Amino acid sequence: MRNIGFILAAGMVMFFSSCKKQEKLELIGDYLTRTGLKSTVQEDSRGFYYKIVSPGAGTAPALTSKVTLFYKGYLTNGNVFDQTGTASNYESGNPVTFTLNQLISGWQVGLPLIKPGGKIILYLPASLGYGPYGQGSIPGNAALIFEITLVSVG
Repeated sequence: MRNIGFILAAGMVMFFSSCKKQEKLELIGDYLTRTGLKSTVQEDSRGFYYKIVSPGAGTAPALTSKVTLFYKGYLTNGNVFDQTGTASNYESGNPVTFTLNQLISGWQVGLPLIKPGGKIILYLPASLGYGPYGQGSIPGNAALIFEITLVSVG
């Protein structure tokens, strides 16, 4: 009789676990391979990929720097979840300013690769973005892509 109780309890756990929505971990390397972009980007040892569109000049940001920039963030399916400017041009309008150490890890390691006036595209795994829980319209375990133009470092 104890075995039946155990089996029923185990079955209920499996049932409720399968009902809970599970977000699949998306691997950014798989996305880059699938889209043919892998040969056009550089891989960083910290687990992300990037493409420096233009390096900029001057002093690269440190973790405690205030960075003023334009950006566009989107999922690998192309859905834009945030951006400065307009839908047709994320570099229009006013740039935004943040302290680098208050941003996601992917920006903290990626932005110092360029200098003011530079532009970079970051391809980030979930671990350097919003992790397993996501944020707002960003699902859990989502790989993220950011186009960033660094205006100034303060």
